[in-house]
Amino acid sequence: MPAGQKLKSLRNKRNITVREVEHASRRIAEVKGDKRFCISNGWLAQLENGISEPSICKLFSLSVIYQANFLDLVRLYNVDVDDKEKYQPVANPHLTQLITDRTQFISGLSTLHPGQSTSLTPDLQPVNAGNGKRARTIIHGHLGSADFTMYPMLRPGALLQIDTTQDKLSAIAWRNEYERPIFFIELRDAYACGWCELQGNQLLIIPHHSSPASVRRFTYSREAEIVGRVVAYSTPCVDLESQAAGMERRKVAHARNGLR
Repeated sequence: MPAGQKLKSLRNKRNITVREVEHASRRIAEVKGDKRFCISNGWLAQLENGISEPSICKLFSLSVIYQANFLDLVRLYNVDVDDKEKYQPVANPHLTQLITDRTQFISGLSTLHPGQSTSLTPDLQPVNAGNGKRARTIIHGHLGSADFTMYPMLRPGALLQIDTTQDKLSAIAWRNEYERPIFFIELRDAYACGWCELQGNQLLIIPHHSSPASVRRFTYSREAEIVGRVVAYSTPCVDLESQAAGMERRKVAHARNGLR
């Protein structure tokens, strides 16, 4: 059912006429001192017929008059404030972020070409919660398009699986860079991903030795906390943007050669 018809159904359920809506909204507008909260019966008819859409002020008045939750009325127009975190990676792809919606993570995996992505490690079964061990909890993250901390091991845009039970630094023996633990870190207003070292109360985020990024220092745990260890990732094996730029340069070169 269209949003306008749902509003009409709600009004009829409350046994309120369009004229009563106009009078009630006018009283709200007078108290507010703002005529934007006033709803004329003609405009309400257009709204219920799907000709118009409500402003936030008029929707507020309707929520009061119909004794309805304001956010429920907002959802009638395909706007759900609970989806804010879901769309953060879409709106700000350059930032490293947590992915709160697992379906979004799976959708992201499906967009990667099989020939250009690594496979996820298969050993992601829950850890036995017995013997004092915590059950493994996997969450997901997105490495921002501007985050080159672990480049080229983890390319910007990588999708990450994070084990939140491994949220403490410990002396783990590793023989190569692939065995060295990579951690997902929560900062004050951002997230980061990289190798970590603890020097006193300073948490160092160590970049890959081939990365252009520098070591970053934060006070642990006032400025930085470890969310968990990255246990799997999917990342393009080819830098698609650089590849596209290279192809464009070659096209320009061929065109110039053709003019000579």
